[in-house]
Amino acid sequence: MQYLDDFQVGAKTVTRGRTITEADIVNFAGFSGDWYSLHTDAEFARTTPFGERIAHGMLVLSVATGLMPLDDMAIVAFYGMDKVRFMSPTKIGDTLHVEIEVADKQDKGEFGIVSLKEVIKNQRGEDVAVSTLKVVIAKAPALKT
Repeated sequence: MQYLDDFQVGAKTVTRGRTITEADIVNFAGFSGDWYSLHTDAEFARTTPFGERIAHGMLVLSVATGLMPLDDMAIVAFYGMDKVRFMSPTKIGDTLHVEIEVADKQDKGEFGIVSLKEVIKNQRGEDVAVSTLKVVIAKAPALKT
């Protein structure tokens, strides 16, 4: 388990990959209610600059969150995201992974806030999305003597 003191600014991690499927896009549309034609209408999507359906940006962020080793962190709460940018489309069949770097950590007394720069990349090494994820992290429990 990684507590606040275990996070070192500059430390990097690369996650496993995950392929985006048509089922992912359809299920996300149903769950979120976002049935925008660019994601769900193959004929419409062919007329766009992308030439085919692409994944929802929020689906890409959700998949990235699922790839991150959150169970290894003493997370108290999700604090927010800053500077979210979508750099290139994610298409059906693209495989995503996340490159994570500890950008900052702040001691707030009872807990800390860790800023994680995440770069979501596809199988071609292209940046799909970038952001800074902020999480509230617990301090290690005091040792009892």
